[in-house]
Amino acid sequence: MRKKDDLKQKCIKEAVVQLILEEGLQGTSISKIAKAAGISPATVYIYYENKDTMLREIYTEYAEDMFQYVLRCISPSMGGKEIIAEIIRRYYNFIVENKEVFYFIVQYSSCPILNSRCGAMKGPEELSQLLTDLKDRHIFNNYNNDNLYAVLFSTVEMIAIKSCELETNAADNLEELIAMIQKLCLKDL
Repeated sequence: MRKKDDLKQKCIKEAVVQLILEEGLQGTSISKIAKAAGISPATVYIYYENKDTMLREIYTEYAEDMFQYVLRCISPSMGGKEIIAEIIRRYYNFIVENKEVFYFIVQYSSCPILNSRCGAMKGPEELSQLLTDLKDRHIFNNYNNDNLYAVLFSTVEMIAIKSCELETNAADNLEELIAMIQKLCLKDL
C-alpha cells in the first residue's frame, strides 16, 4: 500500500472545494478532482474510499475547523456582551478569510441527503452547550438554541458575504449588528 502524502491530500481538498463551487456536487467527479489536484484518480482512492466519503470527511473537517475557530477564544470568565461580540467577529473573519471553504460548507450542509450522513460533530455540540450554559447562568434570554444559532450566525453571513462581494462599510454594520444581537439575546441589557 502506498504511503499518504499530506501535500497531496491538501491538493485534493482544495480541488474538491473549487470544483464543488464551480460545478456543483453532481458535476464533480473523482477524475475531475484528480486532474485539478494534479494526481491520478487512483491516488485519490488512497485517501478516500469513494466520492461520498470524501465529501463527508472534507465537509466535516472544514465545518469543525470553522466551529473551533469561532469558539476558540471563548472563556467561562467572559461576560455575555464579550461572548456575543467575539463569536460574531470571529465568524465574520472566518467567512471573509476563507470564502471558498465557507461557500463549500454552506453548499454541502444544505444538501439534506449528504449532510444527514455526517453524524454528530463536536463543534455544534460545543456551541449548543455554550448557549445552554449561558441561559442556565441567566446571561442569555431563554430562547431556543436553534433560534439563538440563527440570530448569531445567519445575520453575520449576510454582512460577510456582502463585504466579500463589495467593499462597503462592513465594520460599521458588524458593530451595529453586535449591539442589536446583544440587546436581543442578553437578559440584563
